[in-house]
Amino acid sequence: MSVSACYTLAELAGILGGTLQGDPDREIRSLATLQSAGEHQLSFFANPRYLRQLLHTSAEAVLIAPAHQADCPNAAIIVPDPYLAFARASQLFDWRRPARASIHPSAVIAEGVQVPVDVQIGPQAVVEAGVQLGQAVVIGPGTVIGEGCTVGDRSRLEANVTLYPNVHLGADVLVHSGAVLGSDGFGFAPTPDGWEKICQLGGVVVEDRVEVGAGVTIDRGALDDTRIGAGVKLDNQIQIAHNVVIGRDSAIAGCTAVAGSTKIGERCTIAGMSGITGHLEIADDTHVTAMSLVSKSIRQPGVYSSGTGLEPHQQWKRNVVRFRQLDELARRVRTLEQAVELYSTEGQKDDGC
Repeated sequence: MSVSACYTLAELAGILGGTLQGDPDREIRSLATLQSAGEHQLSFFANPRYLRQLLHTSAEAVLIAPAHQADCPNAAIIVPDPYLAFARASQLFDWRRPARASIHPSAVIAEGVQVPVDVQIGPQAVVEAGVQLGQAVVIGPGTVIGEGCTVGDRSRLEANVTLYPNVHLGADVLVHSGAVLGSDGFGFAPTPDGWEKICQLGGVVVEDRVEVGAGVTIDRGALDDTRIGAGVKLDNQIQIAHNVVIGRDSAIAGCTAVAGSTKIGERCTIAGMSGITGHLEIADDTHVTAMSLVSKSIRQPGVYSSGTGLEPHQQWKRNVVRFRQLDELARRVRTLEQAVELYSTEGQKDDGC
């Protein structure tokens, strides 16, 4: 797993579980798009919209489904799901390297912390008292791991990550730079003289195989823990408030905010710039489209949207005016309906006389 990786097509076909069409000894040294790929580069075709690019690609080989293998002008690795195969191939060429057993001289490690021999700790990192580190953990430069935290096997914290005390990461967790886990939840009691702080006494639990994007903030719980389920993927710039629970294998796109004590089910997807208000429950297998506001619980799985689509500015302004008139229009329509009902009833009486 390095930027200098090199595989023959035969090796890749075996790793990816595909059938090779072409020279098995040709080498692949990197991945690229259909349009830009050239010699020794592997690409993939998963969307029919890019058929023209497939027909003219210069890629050494293409990951492709059986239905389109005849369209590929070059070597091909035929797989049931080219996009999934591409994802797995990308891991073979990842620029990240496994942990290299080392502790930088400038790192600060509290007395009594046991550091496994295969852990990598970068410059200016801080590991406070009571921290438990798993095998093959990577701690990037400037990262701070607070008192009593745990970091599971093979987890990786990139540069300048902050774990406040009592944050617990499972195995194979990836936390990108600038993420802050365990900061105080937004809790204050109103008084005549201002706001009284509610100290946040819970922690944060992040289960196995979670990815936390750059600049994400996950608040600690007020009393119970904030919990991120196994396999969850969080994009960059997301706010997860105190006591939120996110179910297994859910994914949330960038710039989304989830208010306190909301419970998101398993296998949900929340698209970018969405807002979810507090104390809600969202059913398993729910999909929320971009820039939606979720202000009430969702009890049934499905696809949900809110907001308005893009339109020319002048038309949008006219529609905003009409939106403000909806309540008045609804009342007028109801009045007309009642008048029609009354007229119809009176007409029936007259016919019966």
